[in-house]
Amino acid sequence: MLQVLVVEDEPFTREELNGFLAGMPEIADVVSAESGEAAVRLLGGTAFDAVFLDISMPGLDGMAVARVISMLSAPPAIVFVTASESHAIEAFGIGAVDYLLKPVRPERLADSVARIARLRRGPEEEGGPADELAVVQIEHSRRTVFVRRDDIQFAEAHGDYVRLHTADGTHLIRLSLSYLEDVWAPAGFVRVHRGFLVAVRWVHDLRVTSSAGLVACTPAGDVPVSRRHARGLKERLIDAARSGQLGRAAR
Repeated sequence: MLQVLVVEDEPFTREELNGFLAGMPEIADVVSAESGEAAVRLLGGTAFDAVFLDISMPGLDGMAVARVISMLSAPPAIVFVTASESHAIEAFGIGAVDYLLKPVRPERLADSVARIARLRRGPEEEGGPADELAVVQIEHSRRTVFVRRDDIQFAEAHGDYVRLHTADGTHLIRLSLSYLEDVWAPAGFVRVHRGFLVAVRWVHDLRVTSSAGLVACTPAGDVPVSRRHARGLKERLIDAARSGQLGRAAR
C-alpha cells in the first residue's frame, strides 16, 4: 500500500486528485500540500512512496521541489501533474515516473499508480497484489458481489471501469485495465488487445472471423486479438498446451 503526497496550489484540483487517489486499492493514505514550500517541509519529516506534483506554483515551483526530492536518501516516485506539455522533456530528465496533463482522467491516474506500485514491489512481493485480488469485491446499489478471479474469463476496458466477464454474466469495477494486467499476470491473464485481457486457461481455440479478425474463444465469448499481441498469445497458448493447462478451466 502506497503513501502519497499531492502538491497542488489550486484547491479544486487538489481535492479532485485527493479523491481519485483515495479511492484506489493501492493507496493507503493521501496527504496534500498547497505549495512547494509546504511540500518540502512534509518531505523532510515523512516518508512517501510517491509525489503527485504540480509544476506551475507560486514560490517554489514543481521542478524545484523535484530537485529537492532527488536529493533524499530514499526519494519517492515523482508524477508531474500539469496543464502544459512544455516541461515533459525536463521532467523525465529529472527522473519522473509519469507526466499527466490536466484535467486528469481517473483511468490515466490509475495507470500511474499501477506503475508506481510495480516499481515499489520487491521480487519477494511479486505475487502479493495478485493474491489481494484473488477475489474481487463489487459494490452494487444495495448488495456486494464477490467474484473469484479464477472464474473471470476475460476483462474489457469500459471507460473508467473494467467489465469482468464470467460464465454467469458481467460485472463492472472501477479499476484500470493496465492495473489488472500488472497484478493478474502471475495468474495467467495476458493483454490481447488495447482494450482486453484474457485468462489463458479459459481459451479453447483461436478463430479468424470476417467481422473481428482473429479472436480468442472462451465460453463467456470471443475476445478480439490485435496483430500486435497475436504472436505473444499464441506462444502462451502453446506453453499452456504443453503443460496441460490449455482449456482446462473450460472443461
